[in-house]
Amino acid sequence: MAKKSLIIKSQKKQKYSTRQYNRCLVCGRPRGYISKFQLCRLCFRKYASEGLLPGVTKSSW
Repeated sequence: MAKKSLIIKSQKKQKYSTRQYNRCLVCGRPRGYISKFQLCRLCFRKYASEGLLPGVTKSSW
């Protein structure tokens, strides 16, 4: 779980656009971010396996 202060800091508008970085909407994790879903890889896997993300299925080949 990310620090509350860093989550709030990342949500504010930055002075310069290059300072902005992405965080997961659920847990606030800055790494492993999937921008299409705005989730980190861990929350993405959890939500996809529970069927909460429409259009996402487990791959098989």
